[in-house]
Amino acid sequence: MPLTDTAIRATRVQDKPFKLFDGGGLFLLVTPSGGKWWRLKYRYGGKEKLLSLGTYPEIGLKDARERREAARKLIANGADPSAERKKIKIESLLGAASTFNAVADEWFQKKSSKLAAVTQAKIKAILRNDLRPWLGTRPIKEISAHELLMAIRRIESRGANELAHRALRIASQVFQYGIAASLVERNPATDLRGALESVVVKHHASITNPKEVGALLRAIDGYTGTFAVKCALLLAPLLFVRPGELRQAEWAEINLDRAEWDIPASKMKMKQPHLVPLCMQAIGILRELRPLTGNGRFVFPSIRTGERPMSENTVNGALRRLGYRNDEIVGHGFRAMARTILDEVLGFRPDYIEHQLAHAVKDPNGRAYNRTAHLAERRKMMQAWADSLDRLKTGAEIITLHGDKAA
Repeated sequence: MPLTDTAIRATRVQDKPFKLFDGGGLFLLVTPSGGKWWRLKYRYGGKEKLLSLGTYPEIGLKDARERREAARKLIANGADPSAERKKIKIESLLGAASTFNAVADEWFQKKSSKLAAVTQAKIKAILRNDLRPWLGTRPIKEISAHELLMAIRRIESRGANELAHRALRIASQVFQYGIAASLVERNPATDLRGALESVVVKHHASITNPKEVGALLRAIDGYTGTFAVKCALLLAPLLFVRPGELRQAEWAEINLDRAEWDIPASKMKMKQPHLVPLCMQAIGILRELRPLTGNGRFVFPSIRTGERPMSENTVNGALRRLGYRNDEIVGHGFRAMARTILDEVLGFRPDYIEHQLAHAVKDPNGRAYNRTAHLAERRKMMQAWADSLDRLKTGAEIITLHGDKAA
């Protein structure tokens, strides 16, 4: 006899679970705790199976019967209702996990451990400001090349062409990760090659004329800001590391007795450890600075907290304070200064210079140099470079670059 709502509501619980049958395999399982569970008993592939259809009264008698009929239609068409439910559940879970946001999060989590902190911050900013607002909640497999292009065009419209290209590269990597994870079949970013405006490459402003280098060094000597920032300014031309590497220097990485600064791979652009030989001038500057900042972690701590290094704009700001414009010299420009004069004036081998710049350099057999390659020669080069800067600063040496007129 079919069930009625009145009969169900009037049912009393018992010491053991019992069943109230409605017909067609549908029954209501009543538990001693008072729970009422809809179940459908059916046969598929010669085996008896049970399918849960929800709880009463959340699922009423009418709804339970509709679910029974839907399941019976699946069986009549050769499908297993339990398997179909699992399939729908999986598809639902995949759908929630395959939005652009979700795939980008997973991609970044796996990639970030190999990136410097500053690079991580830049990627996060691009995702947060330029990609997630327009693509984030969209299923990644539904994002078209046109939709991606519209997001990138918004960056271009601000005149930030280089940022637009960077954002497209990041999006492309997210899609490639999605392909590897079987969440999307193709990468729409590949259809956008040539669609963006070209980027005009701007080299870091630098001073390479020896006479002007001497004037800059004298200006640095006269810097009247904080002592730590002055030391950073003094070390920047001597060591010509990247600005991020300099400002994040830690005392634990520096061995003054061995005259070495051992920079870990995590801080390097190429993700390879780098060894910087310290000239006598650099050792003198660091020994003078150590009583001020040596009790903390960073050689150049933030003025607000010793838990962070100084700002990435500190050295450039100090150069502006000295009267040098942004198109004349920036912190990164000390690298071009050293590369040019070491090669064209002091005549050091280009591979020594490139290795000291922490560029990708290979030996004649195609093997990448390790951090100690040509260390003795690089020590001599770094000391010769520092001595040359001293002579330029005092005006005791006037040297001419190839193609320059004699001073």
